[in-house]
Amino acid sequence: MANPQGTIEDYIFYSKELEEEIPLLIYKPHHYSTLYKYSVLIVQDGKDYFQMGRIGRAADQLQEELENLIIIGIPYANVEDRRAKYHPDGDKQTAYIRFLAHELVPFIDEQFPTYQVGSGRALGGDSLGATVSLMAALKYPNIFGKVLLHSPYVDEKVITLLEDFDQPHLLQLYHVIGKQEVNVKMTNGETMDFLEPNRDLHDLIEAKAIRNFYDEFDGDHTWKYWQPDLVRALRMMFSKN
Repeated sequence: MANPQGTIEDYIFYSKELEEEIPLLIYKPHHYSTLYKYSVLIVQDGKDYFQMGRIGRAADQLQEELENLIIIGIPYANVEDRRAKYHPDGDKQTAYIRFLAHELVPFIDEQFPTYQVGSGRALGGDSLGATVSLMAALKYPNIFGKVLLHSPYVDEKVITLLEDFDQPHLLQLYHVIGKQEVNVKMTNGETMDFLEPNRDLHDLIEAKAIRNFYDEFDGDHTWKYWQPDLVRALRMMFSKN
């Protein structure tokens, strides 16, 4: 017997920080009711998580195990837009992080019956989407208490931000990287080793005593491996127990 399916709705949100309209994909579980409170997962690379990651299907599959959960996906327009908003050196990254914390969160809390605490809000993403999610949570740990990291891009800016972070008790991280992610092709045509920087990131997360789950999967930097991992990620971060 198939699990009842949640609904996915399209929404357009105008961001003053970014001075543009931002499309949103909003997943609500089939039993959604304003009588209950909900945790929120906001994923960058929103269309990728919904289409290639099939995150709605994963949430439907786990509905009996998960706490009440709304998933918000934020798609990017193109690779240039993605880099500008997600990359540590992107010219819109600072404004994008402010948009997440100061515009999107108040909108979600106004539209839905959410817990309105950091532990009830998570950010997630893959590659650069994971990078900006981590950086946003490190900047606003009282707003975003959980982060799902699928193969994040890690550079000195990310490491420095984590080194300076002094509120480890506020964060919980889910962090995976592929053992074959040693020659990842970047959008600029260059290749980069993602594995060693992620190991360094994990060592620093451990040294900071941040609650975390870390795993190295047998695979590369693609949705072929991130997609099946989503069931475990949701289960570990949003289980009722």
